[in-house]
Amino acid sequence: MDQYAVVGNPIAHSKSPRIHAYFAQQTEQNLMYSTLLGDLAEFENQVRDFFEKGGKGLNITVPFKERAYAMCDILSQRAKQAGAVNTLMMGKNGDLFGDNTDGVGMVRDIIHNHGQNLKDKSVLILGAGGAVRGVLEPVLAENPESVTIANRTVEKAQALADQFDCLASSFEALDGPFDIIINGTSASMTGSLPPLKDTLVSDCTWCYDMMYGKDRTVFLQWAHERGADGADGLGMLVGQAAEAFYLWRQIRPETASLVEEMRKQM
Repeated sequence: MDQYAVVGNPIAHSKSPRIHAYFAQQTEQNLMYSTLLGDLAEFENQVRDFFEKGGKGLNITVPFKERAYAMCDILSQRAKQAGAVNTLMMGKNGDLFGDNTDGVGMVRDIIHNHGQNLKDKSVLILGAGGAVRGVLEPVLAENPESVTIANRTVEKAQALADQFDCLASSFEALDGPFDIIINGTSASMTGSLPPLKDTLVSDCTWCYDMMYGKDRTVFLQWAHERGADGADGLGMLVGQAAEAFYLWRQIRPETASLVEEMRKQM
């Protein structure tokens, strides 16, 4: 049976085994997917050992995405842009291939599960950390009218904007409204929103939080109070897994039913 795993530290909380077991059953694929607690000193050796023993693919999560990136012989374009890898597979010639499926997982969730279109839209992305870097290339591939990155430290936003050829702003200088707002800050974990103006939102604005939870996130609550619809990032979690599954098995699982089932059990 083909072996797959997710590596991280901590890892016991990971939903990935459940997600991939669902995909395998849905698509009638014979595989085993488990968790692997990454050793901070021995991560690279753990990855090599997994593939030497015949493992087919790994997902990589915190805090190892940049270290996985550095190990790869071949990188996808979106991994190069993200500067981090969340999916590994071994080529037939023994080359380690790395990809980053976070951004495409989010974009597919936005388009296919929520019926939103990024083409020709004004998009605001909040935050300038690794999560945002990982989604910029797939967002820009949808040909939005504009993408603005806003961050507390404008210099970080400007560095990303220069790399990806988009706009940068402080939160205070933002001038809306925007068609789509994506939250890539940790606000929904900390419960502390950045200073966002009411004018960023109109009744046509749609908001997406890369975080998710049982209840409406603090960002989505802010949007809701100003008349904007939106969605959280549970579908992104499932979507990035589906993209990794497709890379490994060349079959794309349907995700909406799993997102709905996981939502009910939260």
